[in-house]
Amino acid sequence: MEKIKLVFLGTGCSNPTVERNLTAIALRHQGQWILFDCAEGTQRQMMKTGVSYMKTKYIFFSHFHADHFLGFPGLVATMSMHERDFPLHIFGPKGTKERIERALSLGMMRKDFEIKITEVTRAGTIVKEPGFEIDAFSLKHEVPCLGFAFREKDKEGEFQRAKALKLLPEGPLWGKLQKGQAVKHKGKTIKPEQVMDYSKARKGRKISIVMDTLPSSIYFDYIMDSDVLVHEAAFADKFEKRAKETTHSTARQAAKVAVRTNAKKLVITHVSPRHKKNSELENEARQEFANVVVAKDLDEIEI
Repeated sequence: MEKIKLVFLGTGCSNPTVERNLTAIALRHQGQWILFDCAEGTQRQMMKTGVSYMKTKYIFFSHFHADHFLGFPGLVATMSMHERDFPLHIFGPKGTKERIERALSLGMMRKDFEIKITEVTRAGTIVKEPGFEIDAFSLKHEVPCLGFAFREKDKEGEFQRAKALKLLPEGPLWGKLQKGQAVKHKGKTIKPEQVMDYSKARKGRKISIVMDTLPSSIYFDYIMDSDVLVHEAAFADKFEKRAKETTHSTARQAAKVAVRTNAKKLVITHVSPRHKKNSELENEARQEFANVVVAKDLDEIEI
């Protein structure tokens, strides 16, 4: 089974520091990269970690505060200079189209590829690919803000090519068998179990990404049973009042969300510059949820 990789290109909020770039997360699935947010400096972080901007098909913006967005125009310029010739798909909350177009016009950039922009106006599935789907859902921030859940499709079993070739030639009927449908060939009925090894079935993996938000049950259903829950936690408990004022989460609150939604692993990101050590946030979160880590820039996690 091929691993899904998460790369934390930036883990800070508000302003960059020596230790932390601003928010961006890359996800690799079957050779394709997906980017969540694109703060200033993101493309340089991509170069450091081997995240391919030429193999990035989708960028999902949670919202358009500067610490989540300002790296986008430069990334597009680099894609153009390297002669990208296939579309880039952008998803974000209401107002995304205007902001993307303004950002690109300010840079006076020439681009030779299409940018397709989708504004998400309701929660639910926004991308369907052969191997995965992505859901979007609203968060509770001071501006329109989205969270995202990557859901790998379940593997129903393993197709046994050698067995299939003995029964019928390669073609469209193979696809039907893989989907669990019986087919007819030369007057004979061939059943899926004759060519499928269902002992190798497995449930698809799920990664949920929750950026700037007050903890709220409005998004719990969408992130339920995540293999990895990436949740922002700008502050420690002692700054809970400040977190509420700025509609952010504390580390303890993020951990409670992980408990409520049955996550297997919690990764905390979007850390305020006032927190110099990961241990303070990590220790607070572990009082509520054991399997937690505070991400550092360029950390990689395989699922």
